[in-house]
Amino acid sequence: MHAPREDADVETSSDAYARRFAGTVGAWFLEVQARATLDLLARWPGATVLDVGGGHGQVTGPLVEAGYEVTILGSAPSCEGRVREWTSTGRARFEAGDLAAAPFPDRAFDIVLSFRLLPHAHRWRALVTGLTRLARHAVVIDYPTSRSVNAISGSLFGLKKGVEGDTRPFTVFRDAEVEASFAEAGFLPTGRRAQFLFPMALHRALGSAGLARILEGAAGAVGLRGALGSPVILRLERLA
Repeated sequence: MHAPREDADVETSSDAYARRFAGTVGAWFLEVQARATLDLLARWPGATVLDVGGGHGQVTGPLVEAGYEVTILGSAPSCEGRVREWTSTGRARFEAGDLAAAPFPDRAFDIVLSFRLLPHAHRWRALVTGLTRLARHAVVIDYPTSRSVNAISGSLFGLKKGVEGDTRPFTVFRDAEVEASFAEAGFLPTGRRAQFLFPMALHRALGSAGLARILEGAAGAVGLRGALGSPVILRLERLA
């Protein structure tokens, strides 16, 4: 019996999914994500980056503008739609293939990135194996951590669905289990950014980017966002 193909990016690459990040609050979410990502990649200017499941295009523009050589891997040709403004002009490249068994040789890219994918993957440990195989220097991922309000995500799912409409269940991870999975492949965490203390659905419901900045700024100032925030963006580097 064959394992299911990793295709969780089909939904995240859709226009419907992109609407979750519309408006000023959505733009602010993406601004926070891009700033943290570029900060974690700053040690490798101009590096080759593989964005696995990156058809959502959330970091394509910031990476290209910062001078990175970007390739996006999608599970199907349809996943190119939202990144075509970059791929059609040669500023980025798109390839289709199994996200957990990408059609590239070992260590083909300096950095392997994967956002909005791990919590929805059919076989997240197999995905980790695939990401680490392809990375020469580091892997950067995001995930919802149980060290946050996501610990009670099941009981809050109805509220989240009421705000977002088309949300879907997702896996919440313990930091230790994610780090242990990467350690098996010889990667250790070297950088961590917790994005939001308050649930993203709450910020969407309030509908004010200004208020969101104030709330999260205060949480960051007293250390709560760093300790309890989610999703986490984690950089893991190859030991040798």
